[in-house]
Amino acid sequence: MTTPTEVHDDKLFHQPPLRERVRVRLERMIIDGTFEPGAHLVETDLAQRLGVSRGPIREALYQLQLQGWVDLRPRQGAFVHQPSVEEVDQFFQVRALLESEISSLVAGHVTAADVDALRAMIEVANRHIAEGNVAALVAANAEFHGYIHRLAGNPVLVDLVQMLDKRLRWYFSAVTMERAGDAWHEHAALVDALAEGDRARAVALTRSHNERTRSAYLTHRRVLQAADED
Repeated sequence: MTTPTEVHDDKLFHQPPLRERVRVRLERMIIDGTFEPGAHLVETDLAQRLGVSRGPIREALYQLQLQGWVDLRPRQGAFVHQPSVEEVDQFFQVRALLESEISSLVAGHVTAADVDALRAMIEVANRHIAEGNVAALVAANAEFHGYIHRLAGNPVLVDLVQMLDKRLRWYFSAVTMERAGDAWHEHAALVDALAEGDRARAVALTRSHNERTRSAYLTHRRVLQAADED
């Protein structure tokens, strides 16, 4: 018979190391915009904010550098990675290719229940838009796209596109409210095309949706850079 102490010890045994929990927290704060691209991540400030010593912070920053979220500069410290225009273009090129294939596979194969579920997500998102709830909109966007991805019935393709999910959340969170109304109208049009089995239109809508988000993010970047120069 398992004792309460054994259960407690088992939970502790499976708890991620502190450096990993710190890494996850910092990654989340970068993705949701708490730390903007280019922001200086000072170890002492982060340690105080998260209530840990500098050791786990330093280890977490090193891991985040390996994953492309942070730049470590000699004698300067850690900074949130500022993606180049080329990086953004490459990301959206790959995402457009993968999601276009998914739209092609899904068109005409969605059930009435799937269509209802997707339209319900759009209604919820519209309420978040009215409330100005950025975090909820970013999550709703991921849920909507994830649902369509799973309908493709190709686990390998789904795994590939979901590898891009965190990076998409990062880009999208910067332009969520700017894109919100148009983006969810585009989502609604995509659902209609999928339900009608219009493969060509679904693919075209998917590509234009990606392009508009890419363009909005790059415009956002240019505005920030102009403000910094002033």
